[in-house]
Amino acid sequence: MRKAECARKTNETDIQLAFGIDGEGKADIITDVPFMTHMLDLFTKHGQFDLSVNAKGDTEIDDHHTTEDIGICLGQALLEALGDKKGIKRYGSAFVPMDEALAHVVVDLSNRPHLEMRAEFPAAKVGTFDTELVHEFLWKLALEARMNLHVIVHYGTNTHHMIEAVFKALGRALDEAAAIDPRVKGIPSTKGML
Repeated sequence: MRKAECARKTNETDIQLAFGIDGEGKADIITDVPFMTHMLDLFTKHGQFDLSVNAKGDTEIDDHHTTEDIGICLGQALLEALGDKKGIKRYGSAFVPMDEALAHVVVDLSNRPHLEMRAEFPAAKVGTFDTELVHEFLWKLALEARMNLHVIVHYGTNTHHMIEAVFKALGRALDEAAAIDPRVKGIPSTKGML
């Protein structure tokens, strides 16, 4: 089992997270950001990961610090769980529709962090959640996991559906990229390293 844990305690947040790549889609997620809890649950199920998160933060201010720090912890745990990356497919891509919305996520576990996000959400909030925090979460995830992450929401009118499609596609693309391919010998790069 490729798995790792991350603990992060600051003056703003207190997070314990455990992540398993080769899981069964089991989520045990408790945060004080309900929309993020929902999105992480979807990500876990569609990626067939195992994810446990216990996150508390200064949500009396807003959801920013908690959302950002969950992204940091998940990225660090993903990077550690991948180990030396020998035998992985490295690349993953998934299109996911959610009613009227369509999202596409492409991943390269390249050790070169970058986020390219093309999404225009119609609403600034879903419930109490600021939709700009989707970018913040994905950027911190990409940075800490040292992966190249491209997110495109092709269309949609319901902001909840659009973001939900992104998280489902993220899970599926990461599952593909992290999968072991028996045909891959060593590091999947002509450079001999990632």
